[in-house]
Amino acid sequence: MSFATVYPLYVAKAEKKGRSKRDVDAIVRWLTGYSQRQLTAKVKAGTDLETFFDTAPALNPDRRLITGVVCGVRVEEIEEPMMQTIRYLDKLIDELARGKAIEQILRTP
Repeated sequence: MSFATVYPLYVAKAEKKGRSKRDVDAIVRWLTGYSQRQLTAKVKAGTDLETFFDTAPALNPDRRLITGVVCGVRVEEIEEPMMQTIRYLDKLIDELARGKAIEQILRTP
């Protein structure tokens, strides 16, 4: 599956709850280390999810602070690293859509 396929779904989910594409982009950039230009290029290129995360400039080490349930599974207990990273992003977007402040979503130790 391409990141370009899920990205508009993340944006739509956020916008439906009064949040913005800018908020979604800030979360994706925080998690992956992509610049806005790099993120836009990855979306336009139709990069698949695995490549999107594998080629991320710098996955945020604070992503390990993300906890909670997505689709009935605790993200901190997912053993497969790629699936865990995908679910981290899902969890962050869920928090955004629920109205949580960006400062709280972007965890810092």
